[in-house]
Amino acid sequence: MFEIIKFPAASTYSDLCERPSLESRSMDSLIDAIYSQVKQHGDQALIDYTKQFENRDITEITYSDSEISELALQTDTELQEAIRVAYANIYAFHKSQVLVEKRIETSPGVVCWQKSTPIDKIGIYIPGGTAPLFSTILMLAIPAQIVGCKEVILCTPGMHPALFFAAQLCGVTKMCKIGGAQAIAALALGTASVPPVYKIFGPGNQYVTAAKMEANRMGIAIDMPAGPSEVAIFADSSANPVYVAADLLSQAEHGNDSQVILISTDEEIILQTITEIKNQLETLPRKDYALKSLDYSKFILVNQEKEAIDILNTYAAEHLILACENPEQFADAIQHAGSIFLGHYTPEAAGDYASGTNHTLPTNGFAHAYSGVNLDSFVKKITLQSITKEGLKKLGKSIVIMAEAESLQAHANAVKFRMD
Repeated sequence: MFEIIKFPAASTYSDLCERPSLESRSMDSLIDAIYSQVKQHGDQALIDYTKQFENRDITEITYSDSEISELALQTDTELQEAIRVAYANIYAFHKSQVLVEKRIETSPGVVCWQKSTPIDKIGIYIPGGTAPLFSTILMLAIPAQIVGCKEVILCTPGMHPALFFAAQLCGVTKMCKIGGAQAIAALALGTASVPPVYKIFGPGNQYVTAAKMEANRMGIAIDMPAGPSEVAIFADSSANPVYVAADLLSQAEHGNDSQVILISTDEEIILQTITEIKNQLETLPRKDYALKSLDYSKFILVNQEKEAIDILNTYAAEHLILACENPEQFADAIQHAGSIFLGHYTPEAAGDYASGTNHTLPTNGFAHAYSGVNLDSFVKKITLQSITKEGLKKLGKSIVIMAEAESLQAHANAVKFRMD
């Protein structure tokens, strides 16, 4: 579990960066069956699947406004205040991302610009599981609230009062009692109780992920491909092993297939961190989850920071903590990561909850090509252009030449007729 990999050769970096493999099982037929049943039987299929998969009896798919308010009021007052603090920070950070219209005259008489319009209908999925992820409601519903999505449909089998408090605070328009792959199918297809949406957000197990990918094949947008959560930490001799161990465990306790990686130029820091992990494990309520996750952990000793940078860019971590003396300088060399946490007093947990950045991030190496969720995830960018008569006269010749070179004469004519 705590083997230290010392001075690996560059040729082994790809192997070092492999993620835990998910249990191999064919889910296609199951997902197809769920979609088929939801399409044919609608709400009744959702009721039946809730009993079959969760052993939970429901008669109504959605919560009434009064039910949501009643459950929200059961949230502990101290927790309510903490959620409000997080809400304010997340709102402020995402509000700063609003597109400022900028008109550009690309050539005389030719003006181009963009406008941003909200995705009218979005779906948010929050797992039930062993941890009530009300923080993810904040991360997904606040940007939707800022841009003005007309319908925000939240599906969760969870019953923690904070889920309802967060949903109410963030302006969720409908809250449903369903979970699992069947909830994703309902959001994609629509039923009598669940409106179909244009884009689906939120984490989930491999069945939920498979259902989201099926929705995507149907033409429904999704936030991003997802896998188990992960953290990588670079720690130099200035790092505090107590902090580093706590950060690794904060990720490990997520679930059995989470992955944690520590890379250091100082072997003593690695050894002290391992000792701290063992000590801190004993007091964790989710110790069993963390222990299983630590089976996939890696502790890597390198000679130089350059080697650590190369490994980290190969890994493309969802979360990257830089526990070192010059974290901003180090971060300049990182090209692939979901979110970066700089210095000794910036734990991943801050981004998970309340600093303001979004915690819905690309996992499983997708940070090579995907960004985390941000305000742009909830809008479409529409380009606009306006050309004057004089502007078309100046630009028209180039358009005609290019269109005719591509054998698209009607394109050329659309300009020629106006110029004539």
